[in-house]
Amino acid sequence: MLWQRKFWIVVVILSIIQVFGYTTVEARPHRILLDTDVDTDDFFALLYLLKLNRSEFQLEAVTINTNAWTDAGHAVNQLYDILYMMDRDDIPVGVGGEGGILEDGTMLPNIGGYLPIIEQGMTTAGDCRYRQAIPVGLGGRLDIDTNYGLRKAFLPQGSRKYSPLQQPTAQQVMLEKISAGPITVFVIGAHTNFAIFLMNNPHLKKNVEHIYVMGGGVRSKNPTGCCPKNGSSTCQPRQCGDPGNLFTDYNTNPYAEFNIFGDPFAAYQVFHSGIPVTLVPLDATNTIPITEEFFKAFEENQGTYEAQYCFQSLKMARDTWFDDQFYTSYFMWDSFTSGVAVSIMRNSHKQNGENEFAEMEYMNITVVTSNKPYGISDGSNPLFDGLKVPKFKLKKDSVHSGHVQTGLRDPFCFVENGKGKCKDGYTEEVTGPDSVRVLVATKAKANRNAGSRLDREFFLSFLDVLNRPEHRGRFNLTTEFPHYREVLYKPDFKNKKLGKPVVFDMDMSAGDFLALFYLLKVPVEVLNLKAILVSPTGWANAATIDIIYDLLHMMGRDDIPVGLGDVFAMNQSDKVFPPVGDCKYAKAIPHGSGGFLDSDTLYGLARELPRSPRRYTAENSVKFGAPRDTDHPELRQPLALEIWTSVLKTLDPGAKITILTNGPLTSLAKLITETKTASLIQNVYIVGGHISRSRLDKGNVFTIPSNKYAEFNMFLDPFAAKTVFESGLNITLIPLGTQRKVSLFAETLERLQLTRRTPEVQFVKRLLFRLYTLQRSHRRYRHMDTFLGEILGAIFLAGDHPNLKPAFQEMPIKVIAEGVESRDGRILIDKKQGKSVKILKYVDPVAYYDLFADRLGDKKQSAVLGSYDEQRKLWNTQPKQT
Repeated sequence: MLWQRKFWIVVVILSIIQVFGYTTVEARPHRILLDTDVDTDDFFALLYLLKLNRSEFQLEAVTINTNAWTDAGHAVNQLYDILYMMDRDDIPVGVGGEGGILEDGTMLPNIGGYLPIIEQGMTTAGDCRYRQAIPVGLGGRLDIDTNYGLRKAFLPQGSRKYSPLQQPTAQQVMLEKISAGPITVFVIGAHTNFAIFLMNNPHLKKNVEHIYVMGGGVRSKNPTGCCPKNGSSTCQPRQCGDPGNLFTDYNTNPYAEFNIFGDPFAAYQVFHSGIPVTLVPLDATNTIPITEEFFKAFEENQGTYEAQYCFQSLKMARDTWFDDQFYTSYFMWDSFTSGVAVSIMRNSHKQNGENEFAEMEYMNITVVTSNKPYGISDGSNPLFDGLKVPKFKLKKDSVHSGHVQTGLRDPFCFVENGKGKCKDGYTEEVTGPDSVRVLVATKAKANRNAGSRLDREFFLSFLDVLNRPEHRGRFNLTTEFPHYREVLYKPDFKNKKLGKPVVFDMDMSAGDFLALFYLLKVPVEVLNLKAILVSPTGWANAATIDIIYDLLHMMGRDDIPVGLGDVFAMNQSDKVFPPVGDCKYAKAIPHGSGGFLDSDTLYGLARELPRSPRRYTAENSVKFGAPRDTDHPELRQPLALEIWTSVLKTLDPGAKITILTNGPLTSLAKLITETKTASLIQNVYIVGGHISRSRLDKGNVFTIPSNKYAEFNMFLDPFAAKTVFESGLNITLIPLGTQRKVSLFAETLERLQLTRRTPEVQFVKRLLFRLYTLQRSHRRYRHMDTFLGEILGAIFLAGDHPNLKPAFQEMPIKVIAEGVESRDGRILIDKKQGKSVKILKYVDPVAYYDLFADRLGDKKQSAVLGSYDEQRKLWNTQPKQT
């Protein structure tokens, strides 16, 4: 009987196998988390992933690396807009965070990744040790933040946006998605976010199946920066033949690639995490440049909105390239990495990373984080210097204990007219206990069709995937609305006698926008706002200039020109390569909450403004020094000095300009030193500076504890301030002490509540209420009243208001500018060396609040278009026939 029982058991098992064994069980899709710095080639990679078959590959989340090629506020909103276009509002986006690292190396939750790990303390303000290798203005972060001006011209705007204290952080998103189960991580920027996650959550490493990295150079030889074969004998090769691609820094570090150099210690943690890593380094990407043939093929294949956006971006990159070597200098970095990664994942049954697009090889490598000799203490290494116990319990003679590159021209590393000595960020091939076995892409595979004009197999895939009808974008900005149209609002002042000509110089802080609203409400018969100069050396990044254009559009003043000033404070740009430079003073501004993140988004409210047809663009012209004309050079963003010169030409005979400055004095100092037009300036009103009366009467540079008595506008460019105050101009100073007397949120909001509800009143109330609420709810926003005081200059400049009861005092003052962090920006009363300046000591606070509210509530010179929602309705409505 036993054998019969076993027989029937076998029969049952065979029956089950027969019934179910050949039933196809649909495999779960590969879950992917993308960590990106949102550079141009990054969103090529993003869009490539979004177009893949979702039953095979599912993009779960995107996190933003915030210490590389883009700034957090601009990057997060561009991602939201791309995802809205692609109908993927379901994908979470993580950025920033306010956590920190204690001196003993304890990592708190939600570290924002704004700074490399070795620089991260308890705030988001800090140095730019590695990031200073990235250009800040043209050709750098300005162009990437705006995507050359295409972002606002092309992408539709959905309902998702950055909002203070509501935005999911990078660590929150990583924790949620990696905790949910097996996932693959793509890292195509600096490694800060993911390294922090792994260091804080070692128990979740088991859920990360694989890490794909774009970055580094192992055996690579840079093909750019070389002298032509038939070139002049005087040609000096630059980064030619280097393992790395730091074209701004080869005199100091010829070994590193930008993504790894952004945070070498973080990259080390990722590579040494024990999780399988596949690296797509410069070795491979250098073999897939954007060829002229690919460019033409792409131009002919733009069948979807995403393909159009990518091609237009690529075209602007080409048209604004700094030399004529674009087709041998611009490579498919991140998009190629995405293609290689998904091909390997699709062919996981094959050995050794076999895939369609790249040749692969296993190598033993490491990431260099410091330079020999190890175990030294020279003040360059925050992980060891001055600490009894090294951070993160590192060994005192470990590979992390040597000299760490301090900046672009670090004397330890720098070799004039030669190759630098430092290797920070180098993905070096090594043997021994510090090596990690990594699968490395070594070369892009040739097109299997040898007769094709596209010489790389991935070119075909990229164009095919972007142009597939499946998962295509729904619309762009102009096609989302049936009656989209661009209108410029320019008032007619022909029959009005205009008031005193004024130029407003602003750094785009929240207070500056409040002041701008006020200036635009003053009757033009009293104050004629001729132009706005932008000094992006203060509280906002240069790309935030678009908010100015939108506010002017709202108020019907598209006639007012806006000029962009220098992106570096005086003496801070690099003497060897001026597009890059130091952040000795700019480092005082927090990158996260209450700092750049909020200023660049106007605390989450910028997207409520109507969208102006005017915006920053990278369009350029040979006339202004560009290597070539772009398609629309007439759209070029004018510079501050150009606007100043053009304004002077419009003055009536004998007329002079009054200037109001609400930020660092960078633009005004340049105007004084580089033009001979100071005699055409009537008065200068400077909002800023602090005149301390006692040891307890301190300034407001709260992020630099050693500097107790400076005010931000003076500290952020002390040499410019010194230049202006010593210029002999007729200056009225509106110092911090006077501003503080009229910086009460409750009183301002209460008075606005009682005035007429014009669109500008409504917007200003929302902004002020948000600042007030944030100040009371989170420590990062304690300084919000600083911005409220910045309105005072505009109110005082607007006219002689007896009710203000102003009180003045003449004082001989000087600004300290010595290059000493603890003293720079401080104002001293100096009877011997000081220059006489009129100081506004007092205004009546009640009259001040009344004037502000009454002026904004005046129906004259009110907004012509109240909000973006109103603009959307306009674009959905057929225009009336005239």
